[in-house]
Amino acid sequence: MDCLITHIGTATLLLEIGPIRLLTDPAFDPPGGRYSLGYGTSSRKLTAPAIKPENIGKIDAILLSHDQHEDNLDRAGRALLPLATQVLTTSAGAKRLGNNSIGLRSWQSTVVKSGDFEIKVTAVPARHGSLGSHLIVGETTGFILEWHGQKHGALYISGDTVWFTGIKEIARRFQIGTAILHIGKASFPITGPLYFTFNTREALSAIKALNPRTVIPIHYEGWKHFREPRAEAEKQFAAAGMNNIVHWLPLGESTDIEI
Repeated sequence: MDCLITHIGTATLLLEIGPIRLLTDPAFDPPGGRYSLGYGTSSRKLTAPAIKPENIGKIDAILLSHDQHEDNLDRAGRALLPLATQVLTTSAGAKRLGNNSIGLRSWQSTVVKSGDFEIKVTAVPARHGSLGSHLIVGETTGFILEWHGQKHGALYISGDTVWFTGIKEIARRFQIGTAILHIGKASFPITGPLYFTFNTREALSAIKALNPRTVIPIHYEGWKHFREPRAEAEKQFAAAGMNNIVHWLPLGESTDIEI
C-alpha cells in the first residue's frame, strides 16, 4: 500500500496511509518570530507552513520526535495535540505533555488503528547533537512504521539526529524501504562546531547503512539555524550518485510514494 505524503514545512509531514492520517512534528506558527531553543541558542522562523492547521483535518496520531524545541513543536502545533487521538513521543516528552501523549522507549512499539487497518509504530534511537551535546539537549526519537501490504520495507523517520552507531542497529533490526531524514545541519554561532541534525555527509552514511529504496530529505528550510540548505545537499547527493533514490517533496502538495 502506498503512502500519500505532504511536506508542510521543516519536519512537519502529513502521512495518509489507507484510512489512517498521521502528522509529524507539528509546527504551524506564522513566520517572523524568534524562538529560544535553550542554552543561549535562538532562531528565527522564516517561512509560513504550506497548509494552515485548521485545514489539516482528522489526525489519528501525532508522531512527535521531541517536544522541547519549537521548530518541531511550536505554539500552534501544541494547540493541535488535543485534537489527535494520540501523541506518540519520548518518555520524557509524554511526562511533560500529559493528556493523550504516550511515551515510547527505544524499540518499544504500539499500534495505530482505524477499523481493520493498523500501523505498527516503533520508537528507534536518535541522538540530537554531536560531540556529546545530546546529553544536555534532551531526549529525542525516530520512528519505524510498518503495515500490511508494504512492498519494499518499513518507513523510517529519523527525527532530529546526527549520525551515530544506533542507526546501524536500526538497519540490523529492520528492512528499510523508505527513509525520511532530518537534514540541514542545525547549528548556532554560540555552539561553535556542534551541530544537531544530519549534515549531508552523515545523511549519506545513514543511507549507506539503511540501504533504502527511497530517501526523502526534510528539515532543511524555514528556519535561520539550518546551515546546509537544499542546494548544498543536492550537490552532495548528486556527487554520491544518489539522485535516483532521493526525492524532494514540493511543499504543500501531496506526493504518492510507493512503500
